[in-house]
Amino acid sequence: MKVIELIETNLTKSNTSLEIIKDMARISKINKLEEDDTNTFVSVNDLEFHNGVIEVDVCGKLRNDAPIHARGFIGLVFRVNDMNNEFEAFYIRPTNGRDCNDPIQKKHACQYFSYPGYTYSYFREYGINDYESELNSIALDKWSHIKVIVKDETAIFYVDNRLALKVDKLKHGDSKGKIGLYVDIGTDGWFKNLKVELQ
Repeated sequence: MKVIELIETNLTKSNTSLEIIKDMARISKINKLEEDDTNTFVSVNDLEFHNGVIEVDVCGKLRNDAPIHARGFIGLVFRVNDMNNEFEAFYIRPTNGRDCNDPIQKKHACQYFSYPGYTYSYFREYGINDYESELNSIALDKWSHIKVIVKDETAIFYVDNRLALKVDKLKHGDSKGKIGLYVDIGTDGWFKNLKVELQ
Protein backbone atom coordinates (compact mmCIF):
# COMPACT_ATOMS: atom_id res chain seq x y z
CA MET A 1 0.00 0.00 0.00
CA LYS A 2 1.20 3.49 -0.83
CA VAL A 3 0.69 6.10 1.90
CA ILE A 4 -0.71 9.36 0.52
CA GLU A 5 0.59 12.31 2.52
CA LEU A 6 -2.26 14.65 3.38
CA ILE A 7 -0.65 17.98 2.56
CA GLU A 8 -2.07 20.83 0.47
CA THR A 9 0.33 20.33 -2.44
CA ASN A 10 -0.98 16.75 -2.87
CA LEU A 11 -4.65 17.72 -2.89
CA THR A 12 -7.16 19.71 -4.97
CA LYS A 13 -10.48 21.05 -3.68
CA SER A 14 -13.80 20.65 -5.49
CA ASN A 15 -16.56 22.73 -3.87
CA THR A 16 -15.00 22.28 -0.43
CA SER A 17 -12.78 23.93 2.13
CA LEU A 18 -9.56 22.18 3.19
CA GLU A 19 -7.49 22.58 6.33
CA ILE A 20 -4.44 20.46 7.16
CA ILE A 21 -3.93 19.85 10.87
CA LYS A 22 -0.87 17.72 11.68
CA ASP A 23 -1.42 14.52 9.68
CA MET A 24 -5.15 15.07 9.13
CA ALA A 25 -7.29 16.76 6.47
CA ARG A 26 -10.34 18.66 7.65
CA ILE A 27 -12.88 19.11 4.85
CA SER A 28 -16.29 20.81 4.60
CA LYS A 29 -18.67 21.46 1.75
CA ILE A 30 -18.78 25.15 0.80
CA ASN A 31 -20.72 25.12 -2.48
CA LYS A 32 -23.87 23.29 -3.62
CA LEU A 33 -25.07 23.47 -0.03
CA GLU A 34 -28.64 22.40 -0.83
CA GLU A 35 -27.68 19.55 -3.19
CA ASP A 36 -27.20 15.92 -2.09
CA ASP A 37 -24.67 13.49 -3.55
CA THR A 38 -22.73 15.93 -5.68
CA ASN A 39 -19.08 16.68 -6.52
CA THR A 40 -17.94 17.94 -3.11
CA PHE A 41 -14.60 16.33 -2.37
CA VAL A 42 -10.85 16.84 -2.23
CA SER A 43 -8.98 14.81 -4.86
CA VAL A 44 -5.45 13.43 -4.81
CA ASN A 45 -3.11 14.95 -7.39
CA ASP A 46 -1.08 12.93 -9.90
CA LEU A 47 -2.76 9.59 -9.20
CA GLU A 48 -4.82 7.68 -11.76
CA PHE A 49 -6.90 4.89 -10.27
CA HIS A 50 -8.44 2.00 -12.18
CA ASN A 51 -8.40 -1.17 -10.07
CA GLY A 52 -7.08 -1.53 -6.54
CA VAL A 53 -7.70 -0.67 -2.91
CA ILE A 54 -8.31 2.67 -1.20
CA GLU A 55 -8.51 2.95 2.58
CA VAL A 56 -8.68 5.80 5.06
CA ASP A 57 -9.75 6.62 8.60
CA VAL A 58 -12.69 9.04 8.79
CA CYS A 59 -14.51 10.98 11.48
CA GLY A 60 -17.75 12.75 10.61
CA LYS A 61 -18.86 15.59 12.86
CA LEU A 62 -21.71 18.05 12.41
CA ARG A 63 -20.99 21.70 11.69
CA ASN A 64 -22.66 24.30 13.91
CA ASP A 65 -24.75 25.38 10.91
CA ALA A 66 -25.72 21.85 9.85
CA PRO A 67 -29.37 21.47 8.79
CA ILE A 68 -31.61 18.98 10.57
CA HIS A 69 -31.24 16.38 7.79
CA ALA A 70 -27.41 16.36 8.02
CA ARG A 71 -25.97 12.96 8.94
CA GLY A 72 -22.22 13.55 9.13
CA PHE A 73 -21.84 12.19 5.57
CA ILE A 74 -18.22 11.21 4.91
CA GLY A 75 -16.53 8.80 2.48
CA LEU A 76 -14.49 8.15 -0.65
CA VAL A 77 -14.85 8.92 -4.34
CA PHE A 78 -12.97 7.08 -7.09
CA ARG A 79 -12.53 7.03 -10.86
CA VAL A 80 -13.22 10.77 -10.95
CA ASN A 81 -12.94 12.20 -14.46
CA ASP A 82 -10.86 15.28 -15.35
CA MET A 83 -13.89 17.59 -15.15
CA ASN A 84 -14.89 16.32 -11.68
CA ASN A 85 -18.37 15.65 -13.03
CA GLU A 86 -18.36 11.83 -13.19
CA PHE A 87 -17.32 9.45 -10.42
CA GLU A 88 -18.27 6.56 -8.15
CA ALA A 89 -18.59 6.92 -4.37
CA PHE A 90 -19.29 5.28 -1.02
CA TYR A 91 -20.02 7.11 2.21
CA ILE A 92 -21.26 6.53 5.74
CA ARG A 93 -23.97 8.39 7.68
CA PRO A 94 -22.65 8.35 11.28
CA THR A 95 -25.91 9.56 12.86
CA ASN A 96 -27.63 6.46 11.45
CA GLY A 97 -25.23 4.05 13.15
CA ARG A 98 -24.61 2.90 16.71
CA ASP A 99 -26.60 5.63 18.48
CA CYS A 100 -29.62 5.64 16.15
CA ASN A 101 -32.91 4.37 17.62
CA ASP A 102 -34.98 4.71 14.46
CA PRO A 103 -35.12 1.29 12.69
CA ILE A 104 -35.74 2.87 9.29
CA GLN A 105 -32.85 5.33 9.60
CA LYS A 106 -30.54 2.54 10.78
CA LYS A 107 -31.02 0.75 7.46
CA HIS A 108 -29.50 3.79 5.73
CA ALA A 109 -26.13 3.92 7.52
CA CYS A 110 -24.02 3.71 4.36
CA GLN A 111 -24.54 4.43 0.68
CA TYR A 112 -23.14 3.81 -2.78
CA PHE A 113 -23.87 6.47 -5.38
CA SER A 114 -22.61 7.46 -8.81
CA TYR A 115 -22.46 11.03 -10.08
CA PRO A 116 -24.24 12.34 -12.02
CA GLY A 117 -27.71 10.88 -11.95
CA TYR A 118 -27.38 7.69 -9.93
CA THR A 119 -27.76 9.42 -6.55
CA TYR A 120 -29.58 9.18 -3.25
CA SER A 121 -32.50 11.14 -4.70
CA TYR A 122 -32.72 8.80 -7.69
CA PHE A 123 -32.70 5.72 -5.47
CA ARG A 124 -35.45 7.15 -3.24
CA GLU A 125 -37.59 8.19 -6.20
CA TYR A 126 -37.49 4.72 -7.71
CA GLY A 127 -37.58 2.73 -4.45
CA ILE A 128 -34.10 1.22 -4.95
CA ASN A 129 -32.70 -0.08 -1.65
CA ASP A 130 -29.84 -2.26 -2.91
CA TYR A 131 -27.13 0.36 -2.35
CA GLU A 132 -27.53 1.04 1.38
CA SER A 133 -27.06 -1.04 4.51
CA GLU A 134 -26.99 -1.00 8.30
CA LEU A 135 -23.80 -0.38 10.30
CA ASN A 136 -23.67 -0.52 14.07
CA SER A 137 -20.01 0.46 14.51
CA ILE A 138 -20.25 4.04 13.22
CA ALA A 139 -21.19 7.16 15.19
CA LEU A 140 -20.73 10.92 15.11
CA ASP A 141 -17.37 12.13 16.45
CA LYS A 142 -15.98 8.58 16.24
CA TRP A 143 -13.18 7.40 13.96
CA SER A 144 -14.04 4.60 11.53
CA HIS A 145 -11.87 2.77 9.01
CA ILE A 146 -13.32 2.59 5.51
CA LYS A 147 -11.99 0.66 2.55
CA VAL A 148 -13.01 0.23 -1.08
CA ILE A 149 -11.78 -2.64 -3.25
CA VAL A 150 -12.35 -2.06 -6.96
CA LYS A 151 -11.97 -4.54 -9.81
CA ASP A 152 -13.30 -3.67 -13.24
CA GLU A 153 -17.08 -3.08 -12.80
CA THR A 154 -17.25 -4.34 -9.21
CA ALA A 155 -16.61 -2.46 -5.96
CA ILE A 156 -16.76 -3.72 -2.38
CA PHE A 157 -17.06 -1.36 0.58
CA TYR A 158 -15.80 -2.28 4.05
CA VAL A 159 -16.40 -0.30 7.24
CA ASP A 160 -14.42 -1.12 10.39
CA ASN A 161 -13.23 -4.33 8.68
CA ARG A 162 -16.73 -5.61 7.97
CA LEU A 163 -18.39 -5.97 4.58
CA ALA A 164 -20.90 -3.13 4.19
CA LEU A 165 -21.87 -3.08 0.50
CA LYS A 166 -21.01 -4.73 -2.79
CA VAL A 167 -21.80 -3.22 -6.20
CA ASP A 168 -21.53 -5.65 -9.11
CA LYS A 169 -22.09 -3.17 -11.92
CA LEU A 170 -20.64 0.29 -11.38
CA LYS A 171 -22.58 3.01 -13.17
CA HIS A 172 -19.54 4.30 -15.08
CA GLY A 173 -18.34 0.79 -15.87
CA ASP A 174 -14.68 -0.12 -16.08
CA SER A 175 -13.29 3.44 -16.08
CA LYS A 176 -10.23 5.27 -14.70
CA GLY A 177 -9.73 8.48 -12.80
CA LYS A 178 -8.76 10.29 -9.62
CA ILE A 179 -9.61 9.35 -6.05
CA GLY A 180 -10.86 11.73 -3.40
CA LEU A 181 -12.14 12.40 0.11
CA TYR A 182 -15.87 13.10 0.15
CA VAL A 183 -18.14 15.14 2.42
CA ASP A 184 -21.74 16.24 2.11
CA ILE A 185 -24.27 18.57 3.73
CA GLY A 186 -23.41 19.87 7.21
CA THR A 187 -20.34 17.68 7.68
CA ASP A 188 -17.14 18.67 9.42
CA GLY A 189 -15.10 15.84 7.90
CA TRP A 190 -11.78 14.58 9.24
CA PHE A 191 -9.50 12.17 7.35
CA LYS A 192 -6.19 10.48 8.16
CA ASN A 193 -4.07 7.47 7.13
CA LEU A 194 -4.98 7.51 3.44
CA LYS A 195 -3.48 4.55 1.58
CA VAL A 196 -3.85 3.32 -2.00
CA GLU A 197 -2.82 0.15 -3.78
CA LEU A 198 -2.99 0.18 -7.57
CA GLN A 199 -3.60 -3.16 -9.28
